[in-house]
Amino acid sequence: MADEFIPHYLPSSTPSLARGVPAAPPGTLFVLSEQGGYAMPPRRFTLLFGRGSEDGDVHVPVGTDDPYISRCHGRLMCDGERWWLRNAGRLPIRLPADALLLCGQEMPVAPGYLPLLIGRGKRSHLVELRLVGRGPADTRGVPGASTRADPSAYPLDDTERVLLASLAQRYLRGEPHAAPVAWKQVVDDLNALRLPRGNGQPWNERAVANAVARIRAGIPDLPSPDELGVPLGNAVNATLIQALLRSATLTPADLARLDGPDA
Repeated sequence: MADEFIPHYLPSSTPSLARGVPAAPPGTLFVLSEQGGYAMPPRRFTLLFGRGSEDGDVHVPVGTDDPYISRCHGRLMCDGERWWLRNAGRLPIRLPADALLLCGQEMPVAPGYLPLLIGRGKRSHLVELRLVGRGPADTRGVPGASTRADPSAYPLDDTERVLLASLAQRYLRGEPHAAPVAWKQVVDDLNALRLPRGNGQPWNERAVANAVARIRAGIPDLPSPDELGVPLGNAVNATLIQALLRSATLTPADLARLDGPDA
């Protein structure tokens, strides 16, 4: 049946994939944005979505008038049976439950409906995925300028960037249920790299905590510790890291800084 299904573009008038999709063989992927979409049966193929160019080099255009969306922001890759989603853009792709797929990270696509959001600030672009499985629930509805750096990215000096990459390393590696590392781990990373501290002394936990507090104070609209409630745990650092990831201030490329200047 997969051989009989013809890949085709979806018009922008296509109803939301949350409502369901036409009958299609298992493994068929439907992708839709407000500007149109594409349907592809399971075969070795890479489906591209993003801002594209005048040459029409993406299958699904997303945010064509938004210079903060990368020309190719995502790749959907099929090995003939399974589909994978890879973030090829600068900004993270937001998944349900506020999870983030960062630049260079990838994840398998499960049967069913999956909404993705890409954007900055209050402007986001919806990309809907619907992968047809072997059950009925997988098809029916369910309850030329270069890409600009995001202006909402926050300025950091080299030491601050390494400090924050250490604090956020579990997020940057894409670990499930990621949380900030302990102050001690950040101290060990900074001292191993012999990064300068203002007074020339080795880093300690208090110095790291003070540096993070200064960085946090320069980022608007973060909830205060009082607003987060108690017990705080890692909540204060987690909200800071999420803001840095959403704005692409930190990306997985920053992990290389933990290996030293020659990495």
